[in-house]
Amino acid sequence: MFSKHLFTFLIFICSISKTQAQSFFKWTEFGASVGATQYFGDLNDNYGFKHIRSNFGVLTRYNFNHYISIRAAANYTQVGYDDKYNSNAYQKMRNLNFRSDIFEATLQTEFNFFRYETGNEENGWTPYLSIGIGAFYYNPYTTYKGEKYFLRPLGTEGQNFAQYADRKYNSISMCVPIGAGVKWWLAPGVNMGLETVHRLTFTDYLDDVSTTYIGSDKFAPDPSALNAAYFIQDPSLLVNPQNPIGQANKQRGANNTLDQYLMLQFWLSIQLKTYKCPSNLGYWRTQY
Repeated sequence: MFSKHLFTFLIFICSISKTQAQSFFKWTEFGASVGATQYFGDLNDNYGFKHIRSNFGVLTRYNFNHYISIRAAANYTQVGYDDKYNSNAYQKMRNLNFRSDIFEATLQTEFNFFRYETGNEENGWTPYLSIGIGAFYYNPYTTYKGEKYFLRPLGTEGQNFAQYADRKYNSISMCVPIGAGVKWWLAPGVNMGLETVHRLTFTDYLDDVSTTYIGSDKFAPDPSALNAAYFIQDPSLLVNPQNPIGQANKQRGANNTLDQYLMLQFWLSIQLKTYKCPSNLGYWRTQY
């Protein structure tokens, strides 16, 4: 009974004249982010950080209350790696490399450890966890003799042959972003955060490497007419042409794990001020 009277009193306070009304911030935020990205997969199976690239994004967040929010974001980044970065002798001889632009869209739920409220000095920061789902576009490529070649059309692991049709992959895949961060407000209505979020993807071809070689002869039946695909599918031919490693059925990648990429992002967002009582009554429920 007491809580009902208290709730009624708070609504009354909110409805008094504008000159006496307390200002509140809307539950929705809009912002942008910038950071760094690192790929992990068949060419970087020891979690090296030798090809870090920048990322950029925009975001919008809706706060259900002071502890739970949902965020939609769109990001651009680039991933890549080179076997020359690896210390393993076999990988150096394999001599593979790739680059890919990534355009992604994600939807994540955030869980604050502490009560967070922009403009309130007592609740000015909190660590948080996040998890969600996303989709991204990728298109791995490499360079050969100064020219850029997209790898998927070349069918480097036999995708263009009927007997290897199960190795075909799409340029759009799903991912599960899982991470943690810390957020704080710089000024009332202005929020900042730093987070690291790991993308667990649903593809093993982010780097165009997954299973086995199919044999260089499939790409150049006529040795006098060697094409770019002949060398790109097995670049060890450029390192040791007398003893290349790309024999048919020999392991080219590791298809027991899927590719991943990690994004470290700094974000900044704003919440617009309102002088009306919050339409989301959860505001009052979480305070009292």
